[in-house]
Amino acid sequence: MNKEGTILVVDDNKGILTALEMLLLGTFKKVISLNNPNHILSTLETENVDVLLLDMNFSAGINTGNEGIFWLGEIRKYRKELPVVLFTAYADIELAVKAVKEGATDFVVKPWDNAKLVATLLSAYHLNKSRTEVKHLKEKEKILKTQFNNNTELIWGESPSMQHLHNLIRKVAITDANILITGENGTGKEMIAKEIHACSKRKNEIMISVDMGAVTETLFESELFGHVKGAFTDAKEDRAGKFEAANKGTLFLDEIGNLSYALQSKLLAALQSRKITRVGSNKPIETDIRLICATNSNLLEMVANNAFREDLLYRINTIHLEVPPLRERGNDILLLANYFLQKYSRKYEKSGLFFKGETEKRLLNYNWPGNIRELQHSIEKAVIICDETALKPEDFFFKATGSAPATGSANQTLQDMEKDMIEKAIKQHGGNISAIAAQLGITRQTLYNKMKKFGL
Repeated sequence: MNKEGTILVVDDNKGILTALEMLLLGTFKKVISLNNPNHILSTLETENVDVLLLDMNFSAGINTGNEGIFWLGEIRKYRKELPVVLFTAYADIELAVKAVKEGATDFVVKPWDNAKLVATLLSAYHLNKSRTEVKHLKEKEKILKTQFNNNTELIWGESPSMQHLHNLIRKVAITDANILITGENGTGKEMIAKEIHACSKRKNEIMISVDMGAVTETLFESELFGHVKGAFTDAKEDRAGKFEAANKGTLFLDEIGNLSYALQSKLLAALQSRKITRVGSNKPIETDIRLICATNSNLLEMVANNAFREDLLYRINTIHLEVPPLRERGNDILLLANYFLQKYSRKYEKSGLFFKGETEKRLLNYNWPGNIRELQHSIEKAVIICDETALKPEDFFFKATGSAPATGSANQTLQDMEKDMIEKAIKQHGGNISAIAAQLGITRQTLYNKMKKFGL
């Protein structure tokens, strides 16, 4: 039989405690014994007790059972849902029945029958397990109601860079490896994370997303680890954090580079131990999550500048996925533009819309600094303001720096300009990496990464 759960046994008779410990270790994973009821509440504060077996008499010469009733009340004030089974003598049965009406789960008469005692305690344990599961489901439901938004279909496109990324995701999604997704703002990093989750072994569980840039320092622990009632002024009820809500599923931490150095340590501790502790509690809670992080920051550069913990980077970066910017995806721009055109045509009930040839050229030649997000918003605006079925260039609001220029050096992308600058610096300094990095105002590691990227 697989042993599970923790039972707390409270009785002033050490001989009874020893006998019960020997009996119950064959059923429960952990048996905690106390011969003094004054230690019950402090034990419940530090241990994840699933069921409690409580004697009804502790003071010598007193056999009224009122002490058991008193401690039952104290336990229920602290953990109302915890199953309490009373240990009672024949003379206390009437009082034990009263205690059951007041919240005790059951009672067992001394001297006890081993099989009946174990069956009663197991029944109480499974009752608590069911209650806990229902409670967690309700807490998850609350969080999910704030998480759900309209899912956008992921359009992979036909560019080599996206096809390579797609093939890589197929390989890594089925593992439980931690994944770091990098790329510029608006490239669809969260969509990639959702795709990984959908292709993983955890696809039937939930994915919880957290925007780390929007989590304040004061609310970080409450948001991620949860809190108990009364932990702070507005803590009016127990609340599960994002780690608990994502248990068995996927936790997506967006904009991980925005997390302060101090909070990085707390996140690292939770990831290393696979345990979290709610604010206001001392009880650790085990978690089982698949972690995916995303950022538009250069974390290697941040590590070099002591702005990001190197050990945390190693923890979250088992697999690194780089999402290419939209300007590097060629004709995928038109594929995405037509997808959004159909979407917003339906939404705003404008049928038959299409792009004029000149409009398609402008869409292809524009740099799209805001990437897919900017493209999506641009198409929506154009659909709203257009007066004809053919969308013209003037229906769009291209930023001046990104407009399609004519010819020559002005037609360079930002990447082309960056590559040219690095090439000129390499020639100027004869390949001296330190001097090149100093001139460009970047770290040596960043320079190495860019040289590798551009094949220099």
